[in-house]
Amino acid sequence: MKNILITGANGQLGNEMRLLSKEFNSYNYFFTDVHELDITDKIVIRNFVKNNDIHCIVNCAAYTAVDKAEEYPQICDKLNHLAPGFLAEAAEINKAMLIQLSTDYVFDGTNHIPYVEEDPTCPVSVYGRTKLAGENAVIEKCSRSVIIRTAWLYSTFGNNFVKTMMRLGKEKSQLGIVFDQIGTPTYARDLARVIFAVIEKNAIGVYHFSNEGAISWYDFTKAIYRIAGIDRCAVKPIHADEYPSLAARPHYSVLDKTKIKKTLNIEIPYWEDSLKDCIKELQKNQ
Repeated sequence: MKNILITGANGQLGNEMRLLSKEFNSYNYFFTDVHELDITDKIVIRNFVKNNDIHCIVNCAAYTAVDKAEEYPQICDKLNHLAPGFLAEAAEINKAMLIQLSTDYVFDGTNHIPYVEEDPTCPVSVYGRTKLAGENAVIEKCSRSVIIRTAWLYSTFGNNFVKTMMRLGKEKSQLGIVFDQIGTPTYARDLARVIFAVIEKNAIGVYHFSNEGAISWYDFTKAIYRIAGIDRCAVKPIHADEYPSLAARPHYSVLDKTKIKKTLNIEIPYWEDSLKDCIKELQKNQ
C-alpha cells in the first residue's frame, strides 16, 4: 500500500483531496497542515518522509495572498519556493513522487492564445516569481516531480471568489467587477480528481489544468449570481486599473490543457457545469 503525504490539508484543495480519498482507498494517507508538519523545516520534512516511508507527496500548501506577498516577500518565498525545495530533497532521498501545485501567475498575461507548458515564463508579481522558483527547485531536486499549474481555484471549502461573491451579492446592492482580465475558473474537486489520476499513472512532467472555457471575472460573477439565484445586486464592469491592488495580475492567463488530457486520457468539465455543482453543494449545506 502506497503512503501518500498531503500538505496544506486544511485548504481548498487539501480538503477536496481528503474528501476524494474515500474513493481511492487503496492508499494510506497522511493529511497534514502547518500544526502537524512544518514544511519550511528541512530536517522535520526529511525525517517525516523517511520515518513514514512516503511514496508520494502532494504539496497543496502555498502562500496565496497575492497582494500581501508584495509586502511580505520573504514569507511568501519561504513557503512557495524554499519549502517545495525541501519537500523535493526529501522525496528524492526516499525515491518518492512529488506533485507541486503551481499557478497561471508564472506567465505575464500578454498572450492572446492559451498558454502551453513550454511557453516562456515571465511572472509580474512576487507571488508569481516565488511560485516559479518553487517549480524550478522541485524539478531540479526531485527526479520524479510533477508540476500542475492551475488558475482561479474555488471550492466549497475555505475562502474563495465564488463564496465571497455569493456573500457580497446578498449584502450589497452594486458591485464593480474587473472585465479585462481573462482566465478560467477551476473547481478544486476536479483538480483533486486529476491529481489522483496523475498518481495512478505515474505521470511525471509539467502540466496545465483548469476547467474548460475562458471568461472574465465580470462574466464569472454574473454566472455565479444567475446560477445561485441572486438578483438584488447589480454587477458593473470595471477596468483592472480601477481596482486598487498592490500586485500586478496577468490580463490573459488561459491555460492549454491538451497535454494533460492526452496523457491521462480524460475529459475536462466545462467551467459552468462545475460551478453549478459547487453552488448546488454550497446551497445544500447552508
